[in-house]
Amino acid sequence: MQEEDSRATGYTTLAAGPDFRHEIEIKRSRFITVLRRAGTEELARDLATGLRREFHDARHHCSAFIIGADRNIQRSNDDGEPSGTAGLPMLEALAKRETLPGVADLSDVSAVVVRYFGGVLLGAGGLVRAYSESVSSALSLVPMVRRSRLRIGAAEVPHAAAGRLENDLRSAGFVMAGTSYAAGHTVLRVAVPDEPAAIAAAAGRVQLLTAGSAALTMEGTEWVDVPLA
Repeated sequence: MQEEDSRATGYTTLAAGPDFRHEIEIKRSRFITVLRRAGTEELARDLATGLRREFHDARHHCSAFIIGADRNIQRSNDDGEPSGTAGLPMLEALAKRETLPGVADLSDVSAVVVRYFGGVLLGAGGLVRAYSESVSSALSLVPMVRRSRLRIGAAEVPHAAAGRLENDLRSAGFVMAGTSYAAGHTVLRVAVPDEPAAIAAAAGRVQLLTAGSAALTMEGTEWVDVPLA
């Protein structure tokens, strides 16, 4: 994962789940956009490879992707369309997508647009608009999350108390980062900003909710999916 050495503390990406598909028609040509969350170039390129097999009778399978917390890997491919009319507009649609007002930070996303030619030539300008609109319209519909580098705290609690404590922490606005089970206890992991005040607040809430029977042990930082507000 390119995220490992990044200095970034967060970015926006697609929510975990299956590939997202959206289709539009422009002058009888079908444009099928497929979006995939992809943290590596291999995953990003595999999307186009798979779609070429699935839509083997389509004329074009144009692609673009952005990888890494710093968005340092950006690639595009016109796949037979006139140079600069497909892959680059798709890449710009990804790169310029505002996930918050004035904030364009979308990454770890691969986009492929499968085109079935409808018999009407669109011209260079029409192709640019069509491929850009295809990706932009799909992005407006796909679920997204905030990917944040957070400090992880672990609390050991009895199995019988784990479910209630997890629900109480979620209700209080904390982000849970996984649960593991040992012979005599459950380990709940909480993700918080890597700041003293946030760590102290989380530790205090765990002690309060468990009447002092559990403590939060702080571990390292990890990349965690956080729902968008």
